[in-house]
Amino acid sequence: MTEKATTPGSADPQKIDTSVPHSARIWNYWLGGKDNYPVDEVAGDAYTDVFPGIVTIARSSRAFLARNIAYLVAEAGIRQFLDVGTGLPTADNTHEVAQRIAPEARIVYVDNDPMVLAHAHALLYSTREGVTDYIDANVTDTPRILEAAARTLDLSKPTALILSNILGHVATHEQARSIVTGLMSALPSGSYLSINDGSAGIDPAFEQAQNAYNESGAVPYNLRTVEEITAYFDGLELLEPGVVSVPLWRPDTTTPAPKVIGEHGGLARKP
Repeated sequence: MTEKATTPGSADPQKIDTSVPHSARIWNYWLGGKDNYPVDEVAGDAYTDVFPGIVTIARSSRAFLARNIAYLVAEAGIRQFLDVGTGLPTADNTHEVAQRIAPEARIVYVDNDPMVLAHAHALLYSTREGVTDYIDANVTDTPRILEAAARTLDLSKPTALILSNILGHVATHEQARSIVTGLMSALPSGSYLSINDGSAGIDPAFEQAQNAYNESGAVPYNLRTVEEITAYFDGLELLEPGVVSVPLWRPDTTTPAPKVIGEHGGLARKP
């Protein structure tokens, strides 16, 4: 059985610009989804022509997130999730992974892309025991995110903050760190932070493709160094193995040996 949250997000179709490629739709295309337009396929194919490994990065990122969530629910006992910059729905969304293990889990998604809002109904279905809700807000609007999330989540209880491939869209590392600090400061001891983002200094072909994408007129995405990604976790207790290339984070032993790719992340607990 499924249950819908109280008020689904809505979007004005006129605000969905199909003439310019959009990162969420391109990411959806690389993941094998169908919520994209020809302009996104063209941009996605141009990217993979330079760096075919981006498809591996996209899918490895999704798998990393699923392993994070499974740990948080099954081993850390977390039942509340704030997923900021969720993007378009694909397979194994946060609420699906969490509620498979704990049907009572409560999830709030945050995004402000019109197309994501138009597909919010696909995210808003939940188990009857749990809740899934959606907030229309920009990642930079920390007060709005926290105020709206508190209508669904009890932020006095441990909560997992998910920031998956969103902080690269923030112009500077300093601003991105400020966002992380602002959100985590509102969460109590025992909360967790999960971050993964594209990493600089790993693969020159990746950086070449990303630079070309950023110059295409699409919303830029800034690769960060591993040291910069690690700095997001300052003051928190990083779980082993720390900040690593995402396939190396507690890999599934049934899959082939993981390799280092230009996407790093980690999971940490607030003491």
